[in-house]
Amino acid sequence: MKKQHSLSVILITKNEADRVEKCLQSVAHVADEIIVLDSGSTDDTVAICQRYTDKVTITDWPGFGKQKQRALEQATCDWVLSIDADEALDEVMQQSMTQLLCQTDIECTSYRLPWGVTIYGKTLKYGRSARSVLRLFQREGARYTLDEVHETVVPAEGKKGKLAGLLLHYTQRHYGHGLEKTAKYAWLGAQKYHRKGKKARPFPLIVLGGGWTFILIYFIRRGFLDGAIGFIVAMSYAQANYNKHMGLWLLQNRKP
Repeated sequence: MKKQHSLSVILITKNEADRVEKCLQSVAHVADEIIVLDSGSTDDTVAICQRYTDKVTITDWPGFGKQKQRALEQATCDWVLSIDADEALDEVMQQSMTQLLCQTDIECTSYRLPWGVTIYGKTLKYGRSARSVLRLFQREGARYTLDEVHETVVPAEGKKGKLAGLLLHYTQRHYGHGLEKTAKYAWLGAQKYHRKGKKARPFPLIVLGGGWTFILIYFIRRGFLDGAIGFIVAMSYAQANYNKHMGLWLLQNRKP
């Protein structure tokens, strides 16, 4: 079948030479253009990306939301897929996306992709994987929030859909990398909340909030069915929740 709609893939990078090729390979046959914004890699990330696209820009780092908005503004196709360097489309998702773009009429303006968190060699089916993320959307009318971290795309008004397959997410290189990443994102999240004027939770609720996050991921979303790795992931997100809200509390209660 011939594609009826074109697709831009946007990607932001920094020092992702060990992971970015798997990402690019998974989108190469689906994309009409691939746009990469790199914020100063010192490894082979840029060289690897240049094997897949001539649209690689070296730029500064203004934060996740602003950087993805920059990438979106360079896109020229009908649809946009936003993917991270530590992610890849599985074969089913590649087929689903291709079939969608071959349709004459597409009823939705955006689509959620089921997340397949893959960590320590295991693709989780429950817990943090038991959700979908909005990554495929019509270019016209879409924009990113300009948050430092945990930015979101605001698609054009219309119906939202969900594709079959998985957006594989290779979230950690190793346990130490996971600890660093969790701490970094928690602190950025605390700063974002502080900038937006969000009121800190009372001290006891900060502790209880971390516990609730563990219960949500491990029990309610059935992370326990993913075995030991499911427990590790639930604990990691519980710690991140605690660190983020404790960081916000400290920012609001610091002494001059």
